[in-house]
Amino acid sequence: MSVITTIEELRILAQKRVPRMFYDYADSGSWTESTYRANESDFQKIKLRQRVAVNMEGRSTATTMIGQKVAMPVAIAPTGLTGMQHADGEILAARAAKKFGIPFTLSTMSICSIEDVSKGTDGHPFWFQLYVMRDRDFIERLIERARAANCSALVITLDLQILGQRHKDLKNGLSAPPKLTLANMINIATKPRWALGMLGTPRRQFGNIVGHVSGVADMSSLSSWTAQQFDPALNWGDVEWIKNRWGGKLILKGIQDVEDARMAVRSGADALIVSNHGGRQLDGAQSSIEALPAIVSEVGSQMEVHMDGGVRSGQDVLKALALGAKGTYIGRAFLYGLGAMGEAGVSKALEIIHKELELSMAFCGRTQIDQVDTSMLLPGTFPTA
Repeated sequence: MSVITTIEELRILAQKRVPRMFYDYADSGSWTESTYRANESDFQKIKLRQRVAVNMEGRSTATTMIGQKVAMPVAIAPTGLTGMQHADGEILAARAAKKFGIPFTLSTMSICSIEDVSKGTDGHPFWFQLYVMRDRDFIERLIERARAANCSALVITLDLQILGQRHKDLKNGLSAPPKLTLANMINIATKPRWALGMLGTPRRQFGNIVGHVSGVADMSSLSSWTAQQFDPALNWGDVEWIKNRWGGKLILKGIQDVEDARMAVRSGADALIVSNHGGRQLDGAQSSIEALPAIVSEVGSQMEVHMDGGVRSGQDVLKALALGAKGTYIGRAFLYGLGAMGEAGVSKALEIIHKELELSMAFCGRTQIDQVDTSMLLPGTFPTA
């Protein structure tokens, strides 16, 4: 592929270069995938108002998220198995985020460990996403490891107490590292770039877990451990317990309902993320962009409201900000770049989003990102509270 100008082109390239089971893991939703698709398509319904004869000099997308300076209001979302899209994937994505000046969020279920990412970015601060598990000693150790690695925020994911069914993962027999079935071996043989990269790295297991949990020394014991660990009894008392042990900036991910947003405010967290887990949990749920205005109206004056789900372009970012979000997150968009071209692909994804964000903002008559509001949107085309 010659000149890459869109996230879709990165997706097509990633699909060619990443083994099917890992590409499908990233590019799929639960059950019918209706919420996964709505996350994207609902953005397209929102129309922008073009303005003319406005001074467009001195444009800037710089702002802050939870008090931290960012080059644009976009963070890299936590995604599991990132190091299976490309060898050392989490390290490469964190480096790209560092260079661009935006936050990188590492998942608990990452291939590269907290320590790997810290070392790979020369100790640069990043955010760490925490899944709440039954093993509280493990959670406490994870929090301490995140603190030691200079993590500047903790993101608690609230919407994965149980797993939604993703048909493709079941059909593909998803595992990390991949099971050497005949079908998988044939498919991997067609992805030589990926295979050579994996042969050149020791990081092919869940780095935050293997070797850090009693009785989990390899993937066979890990699978039985994780099957029992996601905590279906998670409640707001657990959030308070984690908040007290962390003591730093806290973000709550997975809020879709106004009542839950009120509870998030009471928890004392610094921000919430309007998110349906990329359409990977409750199929049939409202899209993130549709859910955003009501939550902003209810709690936006009391805490920062961020959103993720369906962001594939700079215009998607602009529309979310116009509806009141103070920040957005990209998951699949950066994974496509990573699978396509490694660190350079993540940087390309960020460049594509930033350029479209900056130019679209100017076309709508704004030069500073903090000036963005609903007056930039065509009445009748966007969701309201």
